[in-house]
Amino acid sequence: MATKKTDSSSRIADNKKAAFNYFFEERYEAGMVLHGWEVKALREGKAQLTDGYVIIKEGELYLIGCQINPLRTASTHVSPDAARIKKLLLHKEEIKRLVGKVEQKGYTLVPINLHWKDGRAKCDIALAKGKAEHDKRDVIKDREGKREVERVMKSRHR
Repeated sequence: MATKKTDSSSRIADNKKAAFNYFFEERYEAGMVLHGWEVKALREGKAQLTDGYVIIKEGELYLIGCQINPLRTASTHVSPDAARIKKLLLHKEEIKRLVGKVEQKGYTLVPINLHWKDGRAKCDIALAKGKAEHDKRDVIKDREGKREVERVMKSRHR
């Protein structure tokens, strides 16, 4: 009986800054149009999403700023571009819905993570609204408070 891969092993890259900078309203899973060398590099975990964002151009979604660094063993007849713009694949109805939402003030599309699903690379994107500075400070305060409580609880159990 074949074992199912765990969620953590199918993850390629996460955009941790996105959750800090944005409130996520809706999430979508999009396919990606990739070259062969990009798929091989993704299998080796050579991707970075930190500065990535999604634009809508002529009714299609594009991922910009996602770095996929080529392997050293890349073919000599291929000229890899680490910052190539990648097309994202969604259903037309979903894209139309996203176009309407993005045109509203304050909404943007942000890549959340890259992962494998049934042997294909997928990108989770979110319809997001930017956080204000005070919201970010609240998140930091809550995080530090939790750390302090854990520290105290850990020292009491010793």
